[in-house]
Amino acid sequence: MKVGIVGLGYVGLPLAVAYAEEGHEVIGVDISQRVVEALARGESHIEDVAAERVGGLGARLHPTTRYAELAHCDTVVIAVPTPLTRNREPDLGPVVAAGRSLAGVLQRGQLVVLESTSYPGTTRERLVPLLEESGLAAGNDFAVAYSPERVDPGRADYTLRTTPKVVGGLTGSCRERAAAFYSIVCDDVVQVSSLEIAELTKLLENVFRSVNIALVNELAMLCDRMGIDIWEVVDAASTKPYGYMRFEPGPGMGGHCLPVDPFYLAWRAREFDTTTEFIELAGEVNQAMPHFCFEKIARALNDSSRPVRGSRVAILGVSYKPGVGDMRESPALRIMGLLREHGADLRYHDDHVPQLPEFGLVSEPLDELLGDSDCVAIVTAHPGLDVQRVVDDAPLVVDFRGVTAGRTAGNVVRL
Repeated sequence: MKVGIVGLGYVGLPLAVAYAEEGHEVIGVDISQRVVEALARGESHIEDVAAERVGGLGARLHPTTRYAELAHCDTVVIAVPTPLTRNREPDLGPVVAAGRSLAGVLQRGQLVVLESTSYPGTTRERLVPLLEESGLAAGNDFAVAYSPERVDPGRADYTLRTTPKVVGGLTGSCRERAAAFYSIVCDDVVQVSSLEIAELTKLLENVFRSVNIALVNELAMLCDRMGIDIWEVVDAASTKPYGYMRFEPGPGMGGHCLPVDPFYLAWRAREFDTTTEFIELAGEVNQAMPHFCFEKIARALNDSSRPVRGSRVAILGVSYKPGVGDMRESPALRIMGLLREHGADLRYHDDHVPQLPEFGLVSEPLDELLGDSDCVAIVTAHPGLDVQRVVDDAPLVVDFRGVTAGRTAGNVVRL
């Protein structure tokens, strides 16, 4: 089988490698010449995909910038970003561009699957009309399906193979064909009755997390006022074996999905004269967390008789989650921006992110930061971080991840 993948990022590249490792020929299309050239050299720009895996594929993986090479594929998967505009509205520009380009080479009998996260109706109302500009009829001349990506960067316990794959089709035969396609690389394929159900399934998964994270973040801000340790509260609540699922507070949500997906659903709901107040409020709470964290640092410095302006503030961990270098929507960037706006002398340490060009900074050795900073803020606690050493050597520690819980030290301030 010949497989085409449009978009060779966090979703598309692992998918491309999986099919190639199963012995199928994969044509990978990406708009970035740099990405295409690196993959052609056997290099990987995605942490979850080792360069050895890419290099070992040989001719089975063919990266290119040319859509024309998709004309002879049996199946084409679109896995491009779906960001938000400055007004926090869906930006389907990459999906539209991919659909229009694919229409120019679409062939009778092909299967097209969209994996990009979007609002219910995107595949049927936006992608299908673009593909039908080819002169072919969706559901008859070619098949269309939607299967939401479920990639969690840096996670090893649930992989593409072991994570159930949801699939919805334009028709029943479209769905069955897509299910057969994904069964090659996924052990469990879950078929649902429509494109819209598959699309909304992904949004529900992430809205569920967003709302619960917002709940515990709001409680953390209340606990800060009340002088109660939120981490001990969460630990105690987590002992209940039923009716409770553990969520932890933090500096805000990052990555492509959680900060974005709720707004896709809220925007779509307004088209049906419905307001999703609960969902939108959760988004507002989570967006406010970096500001709360900045204020927490400012208060901690003030209690040490130091203003923010001129203080040397070191940020430990700037990626959006532990163990990866993914900077998409990272709350650390917003916290650092606020600190710089108020005159702080910024520095940072992150083994996964060697430089931050937008701040003109490079990651500095932990030893140098701990002994030469007025305040050290733990924003992302990567595996291997020596927390006790940070507590022992830094004059002031502000912990936004709860990793110092249980340690008694006068120089530690926790979220």
